[in-house]
Amino acid sequence: MKELAKEEAAERVAKNAARLFNDVENPFVLNLGVGIPSQVSNFITNDNIFIQTENGMLGAGRLAKPGEEHPMLINASRRSVIETKGCVYLDSCLAFGMIRGGRVDATVLGAMQVDEKGNIANWTVPGGNQLGVGGAMDLISGANKVVIAMIHTNKGRPKLVRQCSLPVTGFAEADIVITEMAVFEFKNNGFLLTKIAPDAQLSDIESLTEFAFAVANPLEIMLA
Repeated sequence: MKELAKEEAAERVAKNAARLFNDVENPFVLNLGVGIPSQVSNFITNDNIFIQTENGMLGAGRLAKPGEEHPMLINASRRSVIETKGCVYLDSCLAFGMIRGGRVDATVLGAMQVDEKGNIANWTVPGGNQLGVGGAMDLISGANKVVIAMIHTNKGRPKLVRQCSLPVTGFAEADIVITEMAVFEFKNNGFLLTKIAPDAQLSDIESLTEFAFAVANPLEIMLA
């Protein structure tokens, strides 16, 4: 598989994450984390989706285009967003009360590592700047579904590993993992490859993934 430019890879991941929710028929609260997950809002087309941000918006929209920015309308990534119809504002206590109280149907978060047991490491690298775990711990344990959206490798090294070597944010919490190469679902105590990128081969994914995984039949094709 030809390596994608960083921006193209991130957009593909975000587009395929949004695809998970665009057929939801009932009101659905979705939280988006920092980095790639924040781009998911650009591809949400379902009016039943209400994007919640831990800094206090319920009904956040896509990322703002040049000229649309408002200094008070930002998401958890501190990126400017627009409002959707009916958008409301919450203080941090209420925003985190929703998260900790199981009122968030799904969260999309980034990660530095995910291992074969569904453990997620996404908050710090030992020896680096440690600002605290932030809302990641609450979201991983409190959201009803946890979707990890990330680039498949870091400088050529797998981020899907047999065992996390970085500090773990949540144990056995990953439900779905989406990269620019593949989509995995955690089922029966292991990962199942359900979708593959149109420009990837199964051998590419196997060589860049440390843990063993099952392969769905049929294997669907991701959005490019």
